[in-house]
Amino acid sequence: MRNRIVAGNWKMNLTPTETEEYVRAFLPQVADRFLSRPVTELAKSERSERRRSNVKIILIPPFTSLDRAGRLLTGRPSIALGAQNLHFESNGAFTGEISTSMLLDCGCQYVLAGHSERRHVFGESDALVASKLRAALTAGLAPILCVGETLDERRKGATLDVLVRQLSSALTGPEARDVDLGPVVVAYEPVWAIGTGETASSEQAEETIGEIRGWIESSIGSESAESTAILYGGSVKPANTAELLTQPNIDGVLVGGASLKPDSFASIVSEAFTSNTERG
Repeated sequence: MRNRIVAGNWKMNLTPTETEEYVRAFLPQVADRFLSRPVTELAKSERSERRRSNVKIILIPPFTSLDRAGRLLTGRPSIALGAQNLHFESNGAFTGEISTSMLLDCGCQYVLAGHSERRHVFGESDALVASKLRAALTAGLAPILCVGETLDERRKGATLDVLVRQLSSALTGPEARDVDLGPVVVAYEPVWAIGTGETASSEQAEETIGEIRGWIESSIGSESAESTAILYGGSVKPANTAELLTQPNIDGVLVGGASLKPDSFASIVSEAFTSNTERG
């Protein structure tokens, strides 16, 4: 069974002090309620317990908060730490950048690659994203590869063309040679639904993510298609999480603004646990 993943990307929000306040408020709502609860209280069957343990929560704070968050999350194996970006070189004269070894030393297990804001605000190319993904894999970090189309591209009917271009560059291009793609998580984030209040319907998200899984099957193999977790990201809120997670190809969510409040993000996590125990 593929992992159910709930990732919260805080973007450029929350200081280290605010991060500590967040984690201390979040843990009692999620870790104590779900991750430490006896199986008889949450799920009575062995199969449901396996599904419960298959849920991974990822907090993705800004760089300045990684060390603080990593220390607070020590001993919580079901809550992982992720970073928002990385440099493809391991060290050197790259002022303002951060390396994989720095992320690992803070306790990171995951890192975003190709988030839409990196692509469209900071001009990161497909080739640069592929280099970052390779660096992450080489260092032992699990990359969350973000792909998605703009509103103009969607209106032109170019959604699949855009996704295939982004996916093939990162996963089957020259940078993908000789690396194990097994740890890669894919996140479909339609650019037109990020921070706009607009959300792809669950049917739209399922259809597009199904096409992504189909491309993985035809280009990499059926085993990879079956095992790769694919998330939806784009104005995810507690109110729409359950409907999104009823879709068979959607394995989790990448949450932006709604992850900035512990109560809100805990509600989304709760929906993921509930849907995972019910997943057939």
